[in-house]
This record gives sequence, C-alpha cells and structure tokens, in this order.
Amino acid sequence: MILLAASLFLTTPSPMEMPRAQAYLVKENGVYRLEDRFDKTDLWISRTVDGAWRDDEGREFLLATLANVVPPIAKEAPVTRADYVETLTPLGKKDSAAIFSAVDMLSPVPPAEEFSRPRQTPRGYKEVRYYHGTNDSAVICAYLLEKSERWSFAAWTLAEGDDFDVALKTFEDEFLAKERPAIDERRSPGDAPVKGGRAKKAPPPSERELLRADARHTVALYDTWRVTDGDEFTVLDDIGSAHSFTVSVTNDLKRMRAAYAATVPSPIDGSNVLCVARIFASREEYLDALEANDHGDMEWSAAYWSPKRRELVAYLPQDGSEKLLETIRHEAFHQYLSYATSMISASPWLNEGYAQYFEKGPNGPDFVDPADFGKFAEQLPALMAMDYDEFYAGTDLERRLKYRLALTIAVFLEKGAPEVRFEPFKDVKRDYVKALLETKDMRQATAAAFKTEDNMKLFVREWFKYWKKQ
Repeated sequence: MILLAASLFLTTPSPMEMPRAQAYLVKENGVYRLEDRFDKTDLWISRTVDGAWRDDEGREFLLATLANVVPPIAKEAPVTRADYVETLTPLGKKDSAAIFSAVDMLSPVPPAEEFSRPRQTPRGYKEVRYYHGTNDSAVICAYLLEKSERWSFAAWTLAEGDDFDVALKTFEDEFLAKERPAIDERRSPGDAPVKGGRAKKAPPPSERELLRADARHTVALYDTWRVTDGDEFTVLDDIGSAHSFTVSVTNDLKRMRAAYAATVPSPIDGSNVLCVARIFASREEYLDALEANDHGDMEWSAAYWSPKRRELVAYLPQDGSEKLLETIRHEAFHQYLSYATSMISASPWLNEGYAQYFEKGPNGPDFVDPADFGKFAEQLPALMAMDYDEFYAGTDLERRLKYRLALTIAVFLEKGAPEVRFEPFKDVKRDYVKALLETKDMRQATAAAFKTEDNMKLFVREWFKYWKKQ
C-alpha cells in the first residue's frame, strides 16, 4: 500500500537516520564488550518519527507517533538503548503540556502554544489540533484517532509560493479524511506501556533486538523498501526485484564476518552488536544520504560505513549485483573492524587494505598485478604511518595507488608472511588491535605491532621479495 503522504503530496521517501552512537569499552567478568550509548533526545526522535517525504520543489512531509514523553533537555549522561527503555514514560492522551513538548521537538517551524482546531473534526478522530498559529510556511498538526491510545503528528512544510489556505484544505480533505486506514498503533520493542494497558510485561529485549527494531523502523512506512534479517545482520534495500540478492547478501555477510574475525581477531565480545546495511537503488539517493550524514567529502565513493550511525550504506551500481556484493564485503570489513576496535580509528593500511582483500570472498583475491610495486617499496613505511586525511589526499591516481599498496600489505601478511623464516610477522594484526585499544592511537599501534624499526625494515624487504616473485 502506497502511503497517502507520498501519493497525495508527490514526495520521495527519506529513510530515517539511525541515532548517533557513542562507543564505550566495558569489561565484565574478564570479558570486553562494546556498549553503545546515546543521547536520550536522539533516541526519542529516531523512535518517534515514522516517516518523511520530500519533493523537488522543497516541500517536506513528516509523520510521527507520539508514544512517549520527550526526555528532559537538561544535559544527561548518554544511555544504552536498554537503559533508555527503562526510563520511558508514556505520553498521556490528555497531557497538553507533554503533547506540545513533543510537537515543539518535531516541528520544522516554531509551533504556537495555543493550538486551534479545524471547523469540523473529521469523522474517525477524537481530536485534531493545529499548532502552526499564524505561520503560513507549514501545516503543523497533532491528531488522535477514535480507537487510538496515542497521538499522531504530521508536519507539511510548504514550498515558496504555495497558498497556505489551499494547502490546509488539501491537508484536511486529502490527508486527514483519507489517511486513517494507513495508520495503526506503531510500536517499537521496549516502548513504554500505554497507561491502563493490561498486557503482560514481556522480558526486556536485548541490545541487538533493540538495534534491529530501530533499523527496521527507519523504513517501515516505505512500500519500496524491504528488510531481510540474518542472525547478525539486517539489510534494508529499495532495489526492486532483486530480492534474492538481498537474501544472498545476508548469507554471505554471515560467512564473511566469521572470516573477518578469524583474520583480524579482537578481544571484544561482539555478540551484542548487529551489522546494519542500507542499500539504495540509485546513486542520487546515495549521495543524498552522504550529505544528510555529513559525509559530503566522500562523493567519490561507492559505499561507506558510518561509525556514528552504525550502518553500512551503499547503492546498486550500473554494473550490477556482483559489484555491489564486492562493495558490501569491503564496507562490512570496515564495520567489523570498527566494532573490533571499540570504534577507535584503525590505520588505513590495515582498514583499507583488508577491506579490499575481502572483496572477492573469505580467501582474498586470486590475483594482484605486481607491476611497478618494487619502486614503491621505500614509500611503504610512510604509507603505514598515514592517517585518513593523508591517505585520502591527492589526485584520484595517487589515491588509487595508496589503496593498491594497502591491498599488497594485506595480501603479503596473509599469503607471504607465513613463509618468512621464524614468522616474525605472525602476530602483527593481533598486536595491532591490542595496542590500538590500549593507546587509542593508530600510529602508536603500528609501531607496537612491528615492535622495532629493524623489524619494520625487515617487513619492507620481505614484502618486496614476495611481490618480486609474483
């Protein structure tokens, strides 16, 4: 069913953003685990907003379910999703102050505290309140259906030149009068129980379940989007008929995650995390997501991993699903390593090198052209000391060379280093991750992993000999 907000107002769906996470490394009973914590307001917004749409002329339409009271604005320590659920207070149907607070949090324009009502309440509604006051740039409405225990919210931001009175009539005649069948009691796991409800209290959901529910909620109202779940993955996509591909992605990612963990081990228990992938049908949608998530400096990319939002974002390229699968494997390694290092940035030589290594599958690439590698041997130590600004800097040709050299490091560590006498590089990856968790500094971690300058020089020599033989 196409939601009327999209069909009537001729807008394009905008998948909701995941809340911004802060990583905490927690040790319990001798076991390390990553604990994501969030600003309560950010969690409230991400769970309250159900959908948003836009058009090319600047109009935007937003729908939300006002299930819970807005958290206090006062500065508070970030909380886990599970802790947040414990603090939820259901929003009362008659609590006008709490309703206005929720409207104020979501409204695209300053709302009027003194609400107005339509001349006639539409059939099927207990109450309809307008909060736009004299502002003629947006329709701001909170409404309560006859059979509902929760208020809903709609905001329609108009384009320049739109006639407000005409827009308000369209909103009442076309949205309020016809939208009711599309609205239900949307809830997320862990929502505060509705006051007066008699449902038996369910056991608290796990962090992984809560994350999965939040991911599913971001596209729940969009007919073109699908959700495919695996044990450790949730894949969201709007790539149309390629449903079998999304199923294969979840199966492949489970296999690949095991390969990532075996190749670059971590002392962190990852059983409470979930790898979320969002796949757009077009590059245009992907670029919009880049800008919305403050990654506009990566317009040259085909996919990215957002540590703050805890999601992998990609799009279906013109050359098809096989290329997309390689891209997802690449970004999924970034995702794995971020969790494996408690979201502390790992050096690009390791992060980008192994992301490329795994593009063809768990056993790495079948062939890497060794041409011209020899003349770049002296650049290897500098490359391994680079941060991301340095690694991504330069022309497209220079950047491709850095990526290629990073790949040769990963291939050598996996296929050449085990043949070096006494295996001096056997524990480089393990020692790197351990040092990164301790120092929180990628350069110090590289130095600790290779132990001495002489060992680094030996690494470069052996790397050169390996590629000279290929």
